[in-house]
Amino acid sequence: MFLNRTPQLPTPDQALKGRDTPEFELPARHTVLGSPLAGPYPAHLETADFALGCFWGAERIFWQTEGVWTTLVGYQGGSTANPAYEEVCSGLTGHTEAVRVVFDPEVVPYTTLLKIFWESHNPTQGFRQGNDVGTQYRSAIYTHSPAQAAAAAASREAYQQVLTGSGYGTISTEIQPAEGREFYAAEPYHQQYLDKNPAGYCGIGGTGVSCPIGVAKAPSADA
Repeated sequence: MFLNRTPQLPTPDQALKGRDTPEFELPARHTVLGSPLAGPYPAHLETADFALGCFWGAERIFWQTEGVWTTLVGYQGGSTANPAYEEVCSGLTGHTEAVRVVFDPEVVPYTTLLKIFWESHNPTQGFRQGNDVGTQYRSAIYTHSPAQAAAAAASREAYQQVLTGSGYGTISTEIQPAEGREFYAAEPYHQQYLDKNPAGYCGIGGTGVSCPIGVAKAPSADA
């Protein structure tokens, strides 16, 4: 569909229709952390959703972070229900490859996850990350609370300033509420892919520009 032209997101009317239920059963537990993949999760934990290119390498970055309880990869931000990987890669679902991060905010603040997110990819590339080209590789943050939304927006503004100073263009990362943008878990072979295939492909790479620490201070509970 996108050969020799710029990738474009399909409208809901153009998107594939999908299916009522997934065509597979999600594995019960994380192969590295041993925690359950599917919710509901313990009440003291929070959920964050990030898209930063190929989700294989992105997931590994987060499962290696202290305070992260579980991670799983999936498809988010599109129109097709329960999409298959091949459908997402066709560009006809509107989804991006995302990582769901379930974390203990008493151990790792959301702002720390934001710093990891920004520094682990180039958020100025639009529908691509490096050699990976397509709408499924776009950068995105899907937030689960007003506090997350405020922190994400503040971090984007702060990182834009240092990126601009380093000669980079405008951040293309979309920041949207997770509500209404359902996260569909990817097929079992994608989950913890680089644990199962240590020499597998990892296209994740940052700009080398540090995201300012402390700029994205979490808003108060009243925010």
